[in-house]
Amino acid sequence: MPKGILGVPACLFADCLYWNNWIPTREFERSEETPFQPKETRLACWLSFCAAESLVTCPYSCKCNSDTLEVDCSGLGLSSIPFDIPTNTRTFLFLNNQLSSLPGQAFSNLSALQRLDLSNNFLDQLPENIFRDLVNLTELQLRNNSIRSLDKDLLQNTVLLCQLDLSINGLAQIPSGIFDDLSSLRWLSLRSNRLQSLDRVTFEPLVSLQQLQVGDNPWECDCNLRDFKYWMEWFSYRGGKLDQLACTLPKELRGKDMRMVPMEMFNYCSQLEDENSSTVLDNIGPPCNKGSPAAPKPKTSPETEEEPSVVCPQKQKYRPVSVRRAIGTVIIAGVVCGIVCIMMVVAAAYGCIYASLMAKYHRELKKRQPLMGDTEGEHEEQKQISSVA
Repeated sequence: MPKGILGVPACLFADCLYWNNWIPTREFERSEETPFQPKETRLACWLSFCAAESLVTCPYSCKCNSDTLEVDCSGLGLSSIPFDIPTNTRTFLFLNNQLSSLPGQAFSNLSALQRLDLSNNFLDQLPENIFRDLVNLTELQLRNNSIRSLDKDLLQNTVLLCQLDLSINGLAQIPSGIFDDLSSLRWLSLRSNRLQSLDRVTFEPLVSLQQLQVGDNPWECDCNLRDFKYWMEWFSYRGGKLDQLACTLPKELRGKDMRMVPMEMFNYCSQLEDENSSTVLDNIGPPCNKGSPAAPKPKTSPETEEEPSVVCPQKQKYRPVSVRRAIGTVIIAGVVCGIVCIMMVVAAAYGCIYASLMAKYHRELKKRQPLMGDTEGEHEEQKQISSVA
């Protein structure tokens, strides 16, 4: 069927114009068989016009559903977002394409959009205000792209967002404040990125979160992840579902779930914080020169005293305690304690055996004393008899 103005079928558009006297006609074209009904025909024409417009403004090669208001442009090899997406679209699917960048106004006229899926593309960054007009968005899928960083104001206006998928990207960190307005978020996936640590403050605004996926990341289970471990325990306590957060470093904890690592392993973190705070307090003094040495000043009179420049001390870096040494110390201490215990048991057993032997010897000695007295008497009598003889 040929399309006319705004994609409306030409026959329908011409018919509307004809019956509403919007185009000139000859007298003989109108007859009594076709009565003139301006109000009814205009209403019917307008409804038909709107229905036809909603159906035929679908972007080229995309699939549109007028019942669900869904536009599906997946798997078409497109490298840009179509510009003629209907403004009343609620679901826009753009999976499996070749999209590598987004203009800042790509979704500016889609305020009714509720579901947006841009998975399996080549996006490496997102403009700061790309989702600013999507105030009704509830689901955002950005899985399997090449996104390396996120702006903290990226999701500022998506207050109704319930599901967010950022898995299989190149994210090395999550900016603090990006989730501040997402109090309705219930499902979040950060799987398969390059995350090494997370900040507890970033996740505290997610009061409705029910499921969090953070697996397949190179987690470093050190002091930077300690506070997030506290948050994970609280999240699990209130019924949240969390997949395994397997440690990559240090080697002694590789493959172990961070939730199973005892908090005693992080006792040294508080000690380092105390040392660092004391160092900062001790270094309070006159301002120091942080850059390269200042240019030499002209010589002044001896009466003028030049203020000595204070050189900034080099910031003390954290020296992570080797878990291997800690474990080795525990093992050595256990071995020493075991040896001491064995020696004590052996000494006690030896003492008991010695005491029993001595007691037995004394009993036998007491039994022999009367017999020894009788034999001595017989010897004396024999000596007396022999002397008389």
